[in-house]
Amino acid sequence: MSTNKLDISLTGELEALKQEGRAKAPERIIEQYIPPAGKSGPRYTLVGSDKKFIRLNSNSYLSLSNHKELVAEADRATQKFGVGPGAVRFIDGTFILHDRLEKRVAKFVKKPGAKIFNSAYTANCGLALTISNKNTHWIGDQLNHNSIIRAMRISNIPSINKSIFKHNDMADLKRCLEQVDTGIERVVVIFDGIFSMRGDYAPIHKINAICRAYDSKFKDGVITVVDDSHGMGAYGDTGRGTSDFCNALPDIIVGTFGKAFGVNGGFIAASSPVIEAVRQKADTYIYTNPLSVADCAAAIKAIDICDSNEGLALLKNLKERTAQFRQGLERLGKESIDGPHPVVPLMVRDTPKTHDLVKYLFDHGVLVVGLTFPVVPKGDETIRFQINACHTSADIEYVIGLLDKP
Repeated sequence: MSTNKLDISLTGELEALKQEGRAKAPERIIEQYIPPAGKSGPRYTLVGSDKKFIRLNSNSYLSLSNHKELVAEADRATQKFGVGPGAVRFIDGTFILHDRLEKRVAKFVKKPGAKIFNSAYTANCGLALTISNKNTHWIGDQLNHNSIIRAMRISNIPSINKSIFKHNDMADLKRCLEQVDTGIERVVVIFDGIFSMRGDYAPIHKINAICRAYDSKFKDGVITVVDDSHGMGAYGDTGRGTSDFCNALPDIIVGTFGKAFGVNGGFIAASSPVIEAVRQKADTYIYTNPLSVADCAAAIKAIDICDSNEGLALLKNLKERTAQFRQGLERLGKESIDGPHPVVPLMVRDTPKTHDLVKYLFDHGVLVVGLTFPVVPKGDETIRFQINACHTSADIEYVIGLLDKP
């Protein structure tokens, strides 16, 4: 037996992806991290290139990945407990640092409890498996992340028990709630906190108010869920994400350590009964090894930093650099989507121009992400810039200067 026949079929499928414009480019390999120096933030080198690059495509909004204290905490934990847990959580794979991280997360997001996962993706899927039954109806925003879409698909409910409302359209959310079948016992309204390709946010305060009006209609109520992976640590006055910015807490918060906190892993934070149900029922929690103790130790330190004067200073610089970049785009007459989040889209609205601009920036030492048809509709072609706290004023001015030349 061999994979020869399968290889032929898969080769055809891969070629179709190329023809459709949906194939991923070869992965660039980062070879070296160069710490900040003088007026410049950190730079990176890539295998096969002699350039030094500014990363404007990184989710590490607070630039904590290379923080000396995080590295030291990860090293201490590894030296003490080893590099891996050796078992799933239920078979003595739970270490003291897993427990400490869960308690720290719950405190940070102001929820009674939390459970950690290997990623926010698996957290979303685990949550769907936990809180769905045959009498559950899910309602999601039109632009939700793939992990939410996948979670809704595996929630073991019929398609008739799923609805989509137009992006951030509160009237359409009401329509979806009005149309839920009377036999439904619980409704889950799920949405991204920050929409990662656009940088705009879900108005949690408005969503909560609408859902509250329908809560008594269903036996188990209307449950609001936010995946705030791009907001957590990088948004709001204290870095607590979109709920901080909106001054409104949803019922359940899904988040990640892999973006602003600069580490790895995800979490669910909610009421104690929800968290215990996650522990008992979420396949993506039960049947896989947990995060390493190194990840946990570094994540705890990252949250501590975020929740300190140092974290507020990082957040302040992040806001200032984001504002500087947005003002630069406005000065050049470039189109973007308004919002204070460090995801800043540049609307190019033309596929060849987008490809050309991404290459031009690369040739001048700037890494960005270009989104073109068919990944986005024709006319919505975009370059996504992601500002980090490590970027300096000089870095931002350099990039703005490049955008003024093409």
